Amino acid sequence: MRVGRIAWDGSAHWAILSGDTARLLTDAPWMGGIATGVVAASPRLLAPVTPSKIVAVGSNYPKHAEEMGKPVPQVPRLFLKPPSAVIGPDVAIEIPPGTERVDPEGELACVIGATLSRATEAECLDAVFGYTCLNDVTCRDFQRADGLFTRAKGFDTFCPIGPWIETELSPDDLSVATEVSGTPRAAGRTSDMVFSTGRLLAFISSVMTLNPGDVVTTGTPPGVAPIHHGDEVHVVIEGIGTLTNPVVNRSDRAL
Repeated sequence: MRVGRIAWDGSAHWAILSGDTARLLTDAPWMGGIATGVVAASPRLLAPVTPSKIVAVGSNYPKHAEEMGKPVPQVPRLFLKPPSAVIGPDVAIEIPPGTERVDPEGELACVIGATLSRATEAECLDAVFGYTCLNDVTCRDFQRADGLFTRAKGFDTFCPIGPWIETELSPDDLSVATEVSGTPRAAGRTSDMVFSTGRLLAFISSVMTLNPGDVVTTGTPPGVAPIHHGDEVHVVIEGIGTLTNPVVNRSDRAL
């Protein structure tokens, strides 16, 4: 089943998606939302989540760690992206002034469907509502200059998510690819990850409570390269689909 959020009749709605139509829900499905009799035709897709937090992991593919000059981690390297960075399909990624390099990072993301705290791997996987595509956009030069991730990965528009949530999917061995204006960039399979989805979720839940609607993203495969004004980024994940976002320069003062 595909679940998402749509813009329809002047407001945002949760919906079950099927082809070019959407059946509206009374609320988010992890909050008890149920299907109504209202069907919207050709709706505009929004980001399929409104998370309280986005938990991400660094260097979770060995070859990506290698290309970034980092050791393969012994425990997951966690960081947070702000919910204010979230955008949906077809919304522009804005390159801020002052940066010299911005990279897309296509990743498999988990949408949490039930509260998790100090849970086992099996409990965590049972609590996943579904999976979606996420682009962990990064100002690479700011990341290196700061030695931290917050500014580099926290700009508005730096967390495209979508196009929808796929609920009937195993995360164990999926292809994850990023294309820029038709050119293949990063590519790998989730079976290459250092820490599996279940292991990541269990580790994170030992640190912080994961709430329904939160997003956990699982790292990017190797092959990162910069994007520029006028590009179009496609994150393509087997069993889910394609998340597409154009790229534009943001026009204001340098930071």
